[in-house]
Amino acid sequence: MQSESTFSQIFTNLVKRFLPNSQAVALALILLFGFLIVFYLGNILMPVLVAIVIAYLLEGLIAKVELLKIPRIIAVFLVFFTFMAALAFLLFVLMPMLYEQTLQLVQHTPAMIKAMQKEIMRLPEMYPQLISEDKLKTIVFSAQQEILKYTQELLSFSAASVISMVTAMVYLVLVPMLVFFFIKDKQDIIVWATQFLPKDRHLSMRVWQEVDMQIGNYVRGKFVEIVILWVVSYVTFSLLGLNYAMLLAVFMGLQAIIPYVGATLVTFPVIGVAYFQWGVNADEFLYIVIAYTIIQIIDGVALVPLLFSEAVNLHPIAIIVAILFFGGLWGFWGVFFAIPLATLVKAVVTAWPKNNEISQDTELISDLSKSGNVSISEVLHKNQIQ
Repeated sequence: MQSESTFSQIFTNLVKRFLPNSQAVALALILLFGFLIVFYLGNILMPVLVAIVIAYLLEGLIAKVELLKIPRIIAVFLVFFTFMAALAFLLFVLMPMLYEQTLQLVQHTPAMIKAMQKEIMRLPEMYPQLISEDKLKTIVFSAQQEILKYTQELLSFSAASVISMVTAMVYLVLVPMLVFFFIKDKQDIIVWATQFLPKDRHLSMRVWQEVDMQIGNYVRGKFVEIVILWVVSYVTFSLLGLNYAMLLAVFMGLQAIIPYVGATLVTFPVIGVAYFQWGVNADEFLYIVIAYTIIQIIDGVALVPLLFSEAVNLHPIAIIVAILFFGGLWGFWGVFFAIPLATLVKAVVTAWPKNNEISQDTELISDLSKSGNVSISEVLHKNQIQ
């Protein structure tokens, strides 16, 4: 009977230790509640969520300004007006340029497709043993159908964007206003929100501190990387006379959002535009290829290690899986925050009770129970406090 009682007590402790303690339960509830809000109410609360993200990013700049012995309220206004100036540049300078160059590219796309089709149809003459003319015609026809389908989707997207113009204008008013109040009344909002959180949240705070440091460094570094790649690419492409320089430069900047994959995807439009503009034998085409390669090398060898010296060590497979998973859930924002979200998952897994800890506690309880020096309830209470 005593052995059965001891086994029952050890099993009970094993279950209690394996199942989360009160702090882990609090962390799980916070994560679950946050996920449900974003997943089910994301579309409704999108202006609020976007404003929270922007305010979080601007808070880092405010902290740096405060280090210069500037009062917080002045730092808030300085950073907010800088943000508004950047937003105005994006809306009234960059977006019209991108729209114009995109329109030009769409207008020239049929000529590019025709030239590409002409070059492809020469393959059976050059390599008759590899591909036949009939088979190549079938492939070209299928490709034309896919391009037509994507073109129709693009036109329908444009129509939908026109329909949602009023919503976009509302967002342009709401988001900056929300951002201002989030950064201005940060402490009051935190105090108000804290009262709804579980009291036993030491584990949650430890996870947040780790994630906050790594996510803040990553996102701000990624933003700087995007801006540098965009500016350097635009200056380079403009000096070399490449068509659609601004549009391609934006692609070069946005490629940094998707590690490993973005650089590969952006290669096709840059090299493709250069090819159709000058041809493969022109010196200008060679200059573009060299310049593009140098920019990518500088980004990978110098820029990324400099900006992300404190970034988390995630395996490439984990990064790609995170991009696919969170991108499938939340689209562009899911892709952009895939690595920070993967960092959150890693921090939670690291902080969660481990199997070796369970085994050690089980052996400790068994030994203490046999010796009779301390009761199991006292050990459980001690572990709960820890």
